[in-house]
Amino acid sequence: MLKLELDAALKERIAGNLGKLEIRPIPAEARRHAAVALVILDQREDPAFANIPFLPQQASQAAFILTIRSEELKDHGGQRAFPGGRIDAGETPEQAALRELHEEIGLQLPPESILGRLDDYATRSGFVITPVIAWAGVVGALKHNPAEVASVHRIPLGELLRQDAPILAHKKKRPHPVLKMPLGDDWIAAPTAAMVYQFREVALLGKATRVAHFDQPRFAWS
Repeated sequence: MLKLELDAALKERIAGNLGKLEIRPIPAEARRHAAVALVILDQREDPAFANIPFLPQQASQAAFILTIRSEELKDHGGQRAFPGGRIDAGETPEQAALRELHEEIGLQLPPESILGRLDDYATRSGFVITPVIAWAGVVGALKHNPAEVASVHRIPLGELLRQDAPILAHKKKRPHPVLKMPLGDDWIAAPTAAMVYQFREVALLGKATRVAHFDQPRFAWS
């Protein structure tokens, strides 16, 4: 069983596995180029809770950040997504991901927090997304920008290793299935689910799995 404690061993595993991936970029061309931050952090919002002497000490469990976008946003309002947005002129995907992370949920990380990237993913809504993986470690409560983010959630990495993941939904007249990842009693769909699935396969399990071909449900791009 893969250990998912928030420690140096997990950080080393993720960084090492990402370093072995031959990243496949996608030319933006007429599409908009964006970057998102897949951030690894403590599942607990109050790190001080672990230091109470009369309570059993438990290892910090690793989680990742998932947001629900504000309904007021023009693009993909109300959808579940990683913090992120358009890459400005002169920015690298890493710089854009860290900037958007700070702007959206108030989390400011240094450049050395970056562990690597995943493959680019082209959306039907006209974006090419570069997923950037960052290590935040133990982080207290996050304060999101309500103009962009409705809520912030910490999803245990263990959810990604469920036996019922991924879910592949085959559609008529589409050459590739829609990819979904179960979370609790619900699920998320590509593009976010595709990036989550590749993170699981590459960063956690060390497999060179590709996801750019998986389709997206209509609500994600219509």
